[in-house]
Amino acid sequence: MIKVSRFELQYKIHMKNIAVFTSGGDSPGMNACIRAVVRTSVQKDIKVYGILHGYEGMINGEFIDLDSRSVGNIIHRGGTILKSSRSKRFMTDEGRKEAYNQLKQRNIDGVVAIGGDGTFKGALEFSKEYNIPFIGLPGTIDNDLFGTDFTIGYDTAVNTAVEAIDKVRDTATSHGRIFFIEVMGRDVGYIALASGIAGGAEDIFIPETHTDLNAVSDKLKKMCA
Repeated sequence: MIKVSRFELQYKIHMKNIAVFTSGGDSPGMNACIRAVVRTSVQKDIKVYGILHGYEGMINGEFIDLDSRSVGNIIHRGGTILKSSRSKRFMTDEGRKEAYNQLKQRNIDGVVAIGGDGTFKGALEFSKEYNIPFIGLPGTIDNDLFGTDFTIGYDTAVNTAVEAIDKVRDTATSHGRIFFIEVMGRDVGYIALASGIAGGAEDIFIPETHTDLNAVSDKLKKMCA
């Protein structure tokens, strides 16, 4: 016997209108995620609004209707068709109040947030204040969100870094030089670790571990001797 919680039962029966938005930094795969949300919702007879420019657009009332046709032919496109931005106003009580008013004007029952750590912190704070549930879909190349093996965009970021490292290695070998490659990842070293292993790096420096520069210097001197 499958048990359904009161919360799940309430929103499964009554949820008729939802909104989806992307926030913070863009990442590869966001458009495919938007498409999946919209087409699944349409199949379930749920109306979908797209919110342009993240939380800032939510405050400003930048809502558009989304259907199966409007998300066609977007899987291969980078970035996000809904655009993205960061919102200082959403950090204020007044900004969140206005965002709530905009959602209620359209009878929106739930929101799908595609973004990273900052996006989810905003969603958590908002859902505590107002009775609108949020679902968070992890969209960040940094892979720094708990609860998922890989975030949307992480795999593409690693493969892009590996391609660049492969090209740099050819030049380094040709000229007998050493290159230091810096990749993105904010405060975590997932991209550096994965691309470094795949690219055959001699050493990998990540924020999670201490780097002994003297030991690195001694190793390089021995290699170049």
